[in-house]
Amino acid sequence: MQKNVTVAVDAMGGDNAPAEIVKGAVEAINEHKDLKVILVGDESVVNRELASYSYNKDQMEVIHASEVITNNEHPVAAVRSKKDSSIVVAQRLVREGKADGFVSAGSTGAVLVGGQFIVGRIKGVERAPLAPLIPTTKGFSLLIDCGANVDARASHLVQFAKMGSIYMENILGRKNPTVAIVNVGAEEEKGNQLVKETMPLLKACDDINFIGSIEAREIPNGGADVIVCEAFTGNVILKLYEGVAMALLKKVKQGLMSTFRSKIGALLAKSALKKTLKEFDISRYGGAPMLGLNGLVVKSHGSSDATAIKTSIAQCITFARQDIPGKIREHIKDPKADEVEGKAHKKES
Repeated sequence: MQKNVTVAVDAMGGDNAPAEIVKGAVEAINEHKDLKVILVGDESVVNRELASYSYNKDQMEVIHASEVITNNEHPVAAVRSKKDSSIVVAQRLVREGKADGFVSAGSTGAVLVGGQFIVGRIKGVERAPLAPLIPTTKGFSLLIDCGANVDARASHLVQFAKMGSIYMENILGRKNPTVAIVNVGAEEEKGNQLVKETMPLLKACDDINFIGSIEAREIPNGGADVIVCEAFTGNVILKLYEGVAMALLKKVKQGLMSTFRSKIGALLAKSALKKTLKEFDISRYGGAPMLGLNGLVVKSHGSSDATAIKTSIAQCITFARQDIPGKIREHIKDPKADEVEGKAHKKES
C-alpha cells in the first residue's frame, strides 16, 4: 500500500489564479485517488471555482486565507506582516505535518523566504536551492540553482551537487547521474573565483559522479544530468532558455505560414512538429522544487496553467513517497552534530 499524500496549494498565487490553479488541483485528484489537495485562499472565491467541477469531495479541502502576497511586495516584510496570506498559511501546514508538500505560482521571493523560515532547512543544509528540470535533446537535466542563492559559496555548490544527484536518482530514476559545473570553458584552469574554488571540492566527492565543467551551449544537448551553478547564472540560463524557445517557435510559425507550399508542408508535418515542441515545453516538467527543506516546496511558473499546476502537484507525490528529505539528511552532514560527536569522543578518551 502506498501512503496517501496531502499537498497544500496556494490558490491565489500566479497570473492565472484562482481559475487555473483550482482546475489543476481538480485534475490532479481525479488522476490520483490516493492524493488529497488543500486549496488555501479566499474561501468564497475558491468554492465558486470548485462549483464548476466534479470530483471526490473527500480528496479536496479548502482553508481560508484572507490575504495575498503580490509580486511587488518585499518578500521578507510580506511574509512577516501577512500571517494570514495564502503562501504563509499553506507553508505552515507543511511545517506542522498537515501537508507533505506545497505548490505555488505566486511571488517567488515570498515562496523562497517562507521555505527557508517557515518550512525550515534540514540541519546541515547551508542553503536551499531552486532546482527546475529543463528539456534537452536527451530528455531533461536538473538546473541547480536557478533563483534562490545569487551569492553562493563553494560549500553551497557542493551541497547543491549532492542534493541534485539524490533528486535525479530517486525521483527521476537516473542511476549514478552525471554532475557538471557551469563554466566558460572545459579547461580546469578557466572560470571565476567561485568555480575555481568549487572544482577541487567536487572532484573530491566520492558520492557524486562529477564530470567537470560544462559550457552553456552543451546544456541543451544533455551534457550532464545535474547542472550546478549559483542562482545568478542559473536564472540567466533558465530565462534565456525560455526566451530562445519562444523566439524559435515564433520564427518557425512565420516560416510555415509564409507561402502556400510551406502551409501544405506544415499540415503534413503538424503531428511530428507538435510532438517535438511538446518535448521542449518547460511547463510539462512541473515547477522548481526547493531542495534541502523539511518538506517539499515547489515553485511553479507565474504564468502556470492547469496542466503545469497538476504536474507540480504530482511532483509532490513522488517526492513524499521517495522521502527525499530523509535521503538528503543521510548525505548532508550537520557540522554541529560532528562537532558534538568529536567533543564526546575526546571526553571518552
